[in-house]
Amino acid sequence: MKVSCLQENLSKGLSIVSRAVAARSTLPVLGNILVATDNGRLKLSATNLELSITCWIGAKIEAEGATTVPAKTFVDLVNTLPQDKVELDLNPRTQTLNLACGRTRAHVKGIDAAEFPQIPQADADHALELNVEDLREMIGQVTFAAATDEARPILTGVMARIDGVGLKLEAADGFRLAVRTAHLSSPAAAAVNAVIPARALAELARLITADEPVHMSLPPGRGQVIFQHGSIELVSQLIEGAFPDLTPVIPKTYTTRAVLPTDEFRKACRTSDIFAREAAHTARIKIKPGSDDAPGHVSISATSAETGDNQAEIDASVEGGAVEISFNVKYLVDVLNVITTPNVALEVSSPTSPGVIRPVTRDDYLYVAMPMHIGK
Repeated sequence: MKVSCLQENLSKGLSIVSRAVAARSTLPVLGNILVATDNGRLKLSATNLELSITCWIGAKIEAEGATTVPAKTFVDLVNTLPQDKVELDLNPRTQTLNLACGRTRAHVKGIDAAEFPQIPQADADHALELNVEDLREMIGQVTFAAATDEARPILTGVMARIDGVGLKLEAADGFRLAVRTAHLSSPAAAAVNAVIPARALAELARLITADEPVHMSLPPGRGQVIFQHGSIELVSQLIEGAFPDLTPVIPKTYTTRAVLPTDEFRKACRTSDIFAREAAHTARIKIKPGSDDAPGHVSISATSAETGDNQAEIDASVEGGAVEISFNVKYLVDVLNVITTPNVALEVSSPTSPGVIRPVTRDDYLYVAMPMHIGK
């Protein structure tokens, strides 16, 4: 293999794929990045066997070939090079990749590319096109609600449901849930239900740019999903198992609904979490309807026996009676961080019933948080 490319392109490609490198593995090759020629371009790939990312960059190919090089060593090396042409020349006998850039020379010892796992490529003919802007926003609005521990592996994933021209993403961790819907830019040939690891979707969101569509394919019988976006492909294993039906958990009615400014609510919750974090992030939410001479309001308060307490009050449009309920305030901050509408609605029925948060003027997103019990 003998190729040359721009340092800027090589550095960018390595930063994209290196996120899939295995942190710890009994297979040394999984700590490496595949560097290979492929149809006139330079192909970079990394995998931890659950998630794989491949990126193609423009290059001048003088001789075909492939090898794998230690990810951290190669990434750090390329990042220190000047913005100039990088020349890569592989010695296949020793599996040493010789690098030259400007006045810098380096020799990186690698592992034969034959030991690197095969990564499937997308089937463009049977891929489904997803609306880019919607997809990136959707991922951001649901992945944080997925579980992070492996006690129930199915909950570490996001349920993706595709039917006709509709796409729905659902996530839950047992204490909260998030559901986001959107219209597809083109209809699906068949209905799809797949549980995709939340981490894989989060990585996809980081890769998405506004100028290229995203195509999704599910190769039959392989238990994998493949996302193709411009010169990047991301492959993830699906999570097997039955994703819980979230419908019964979502309240159908409410007795009190408060509409308040999203930004003010977010800031108040962040302030309360300073004191709430020493008490399992518990904060009290008091909703009080208005009267003839005063508007309704919502107060958010938290108390710490060690550090003190706080209370913030926000004017709100309140429908229904007064109610007091406690939530994990960190869960409220999480959802308020991803809601973009100026106002948000908080719907509750009782101190022991789940609360619902919705963006005002939009009906494509909802978030449900379980209440917390605290003594009087």
